[in-house]
Amino acid sequence: MVLKSKVFNKVEAYKEASGYVSVRPGAHMFWWLFYANSSNNSNALPLVIWLQGGPGASSTGYGNFNEIGPQDSGLKVRNTSWIKYANLLFIDNPVGTGFSYVDNSRAYTKDNTEIAKDLVTLMKEFYKKSPEFESTPLYIFCESYGGKMTVGFAKELHRAIQDKEIKANFKGIALGDSWISPIDSVSTWGQYLYTLSYIDRHQKSEIDAKAEEIRTSLKNGEYEEATNEWGSLEMFVSSIDGGIDWYNVLYGSNNQLSTRYLNQMKSLNKTTLSSNIVKHLAKYHNDDLDALMNGPIKTKLKIPANVTWGGQSNDVFDHLSADFMRDVVSDVDYLLANTDLKVVVYTGQLDLIVDTLGTLNWVHSLQWPDLKNFEIANREEMSGGYFKTYKNFSLYWIIKAGHMVPTDAGNTALAMLHKIIQS
Repeated sequence: MVLKSKVFNKVEAYKEASGYVSVRPGAHMFWWLFYANSSNNSNALPLVIWLQGGPGASSTGYGNFNEIGPQDSGLKVRNTSWIKYANLLFIDNPVGTGFSYVDNSRAYTKDNTEIAKDLVTLMKEFYKKSPEFESTPLYIFCESYGGKMTVGFAKELHRAIQDKEIKANFKGIALGDSWISPIDSVSTWGQYLYTLSYIDRHQKSEIDAKAEEIRTSLKNGEYEEATNEWGSLEMFVSSIDGGIDWYNVLYGSNNQLSTRYLNQMKSLNKTTLSSNIVKHLAKYHNDDLDALMNGPIKTKLKIPANVTWGGQSNDVFDHLSADFMRDVVSDVDYLLANTDLKVVVYTGQLDLIVDTLGTLNWVHSLQWPDLKNFEIANREEMSGGYFKTYKNFSLYWIIKAGHMVPTDAGNTALAMLHKIIQS
């Protein structure tokens, strides 16, 4: 079903479709498709899935209106929208995120394997409803925890294609500032902040020591404890770094946070993991977006009256807390060595939570047989950054951008998209 917009002020309606898939009993996942803005047949252009992070942040909301969709949360046209080059499929994932919802707490996902299976189930139903996309080149782009989910999703989707459970022209993935190896991220926070003069040497040593405690917990298989220690370390860092934004070190920590979520934070003990979770989710639910999604967009998309956009986000994170700090580096290795999929990693220079140092650490720890050849490959310059490619692996360094690369460097992100899906 194609839905015509009634809320986009002074903008021609876009060709769209949306719907729910009950991926399991009591688990309802929402998707929203924007067809490519092209004079040619849009099916000839790639289909790009966008997965947001969190876990618990909404693709249909934040990714769409704050990053790559045709309009921003003020309903102004985005000149750097990715519909210029691709059809965009936003999925609110895991279940309970955005407009997706569960009927009871047993239906939340608890690990990356369950998330991957839900996403493949959704895509099976999507292709049944839109078979014209089965032969369309498919890419999965993502951000933050969305990268961890993407790696598992890609592995499960590739298996399903090989086993002829689903027909799809799957071409590759692009991991943006992605939570692939949490320990590599947290163990470089001290060095990153020290280099930028946000902390002194003693403070760096304190951060490093706390990061080593997390490493020990992970080695001992104490994953939930590692998540709790991650939360404690984040709160410690925020208490000494001058209150910078975890997603862009040039901003303040309360940059564009949701009033609804800030009020939740006030009611919580600031030393708890729950408070830290709410703080991060507040970034993805600023007031303008909250009002838009729970107002005209909810009406436009005919969302069930009992569903609040973002209403179950905290619970999504809570149920994944034992899986949050597990790394998926071995899954990246698997995709590189056992498939012909393109695997792209891109990283924003100004991101703290998934800093470039940590990303490079796990990249250079890959067991991929061609890693050495990749490391000595030429690094090329592009407007707004650099990139290098060897065989099916590419790495992009994006300058003057933080965690949300398309938000901070829209033109560079659009050029990167074009390069990836055309090459």
